Amino acid sequence: MMIDISEVEHNQSLRDRFSKRRVNQEGRLSMMQQGRLNLVLELVGEQGNVSIAEISDTLGVSTATVRRDLNLLAEQGLVTRTHGGASALGSAYELPLQYKIARQADAKVAIARAVADLIVPGESVGMNGGTTTSEVARMLGRSERLRVGGDVFGVTIVTNALNIAYEMSVREHVKIVVTGGVPRRKSYELVGPLVGAAMRGFSLDTAVLGVDGLSATFGATTIHEGEADASREIAAVARRVIVAADSTKMGRSTFARICPLDQVDILVTDVDVPANFAADLAAAGVELVVAQPA
Repeated sequence: MMIDISEVEHNQSLRDRFSKRRVNQEGRLSMMQQGRLNLVLELVGEQGNVSIAEISDTLGVSTATVRRDLNLLAEQGLVTRTHGGASALGSAYELPLQYKIARQADAKVAIARAVADLIVPGESVGMNGGTTTSEVARMLGRSERLRVGGDVFGVTIVTNALNIAYEMSVREHVKIVVTGGVPRRKSYELVGPLVGAAMRGFSLDTAVLGVDGLSATFGATTIHEGEADASREIAAVARRVIVAADSTKMGRSTFARICPLDQVDILVTDVDVPANFAADLAAAGVELVVAQPA
């Protein structure tokens, strides 16, 4: 029987991530439920269908624990329970934002730091929602370089993401402008025609976009068409478009297009991209920035 080495390495990576969880007083593994649910959802999302035994073996937890987790996720409408396991809800599988936070966390922090370094004091920056752009906003909010003093704002952030607006509202050097629109519960993003109506009244220096996929054929894409429309409106009024995306998004495409690759000015990611995709980026005039870990 042939063994899929990549699958073995992926499962070992999941086990390694669990090994970093807290250990209780008896020295046994004690995993926070939120983190475990994140990884269960990651398995389901990547494989489409997964068995209780497979989850139990991969994560090193009991089958009873896996059953309880799957039942909880099914009750929340995040997976479909099957006999002996669970399946993803469909090909356009989207995790709610709160379940994405722990995924590729170190990479997203590194990317956010690199993006923040590209922003100069006084810039106006448009941002869509997502975990990576949320990290970018936090970096801008913590930046001493952007604290210009007095009553002058160091940076203006225009966003359709309610969580970004909420977090940045306490930062004295950050001016926050929120578009109108209808919020999506899964992403905290405002969508609908009011986003475009608001954005057409602005002229931005930079747009920072998080995406679910980036490819030569389809450019920047995301899962939800309303979020794609909102991101497109943000990019349309910016003189520079930066895509901030970790390596898991490279070379893939999802349901809704945001913009072609040649409308992106800079890609900030966490590792070097494959040579063929690097050539595609160069042909499209996209500058590649590889973020350095802290």
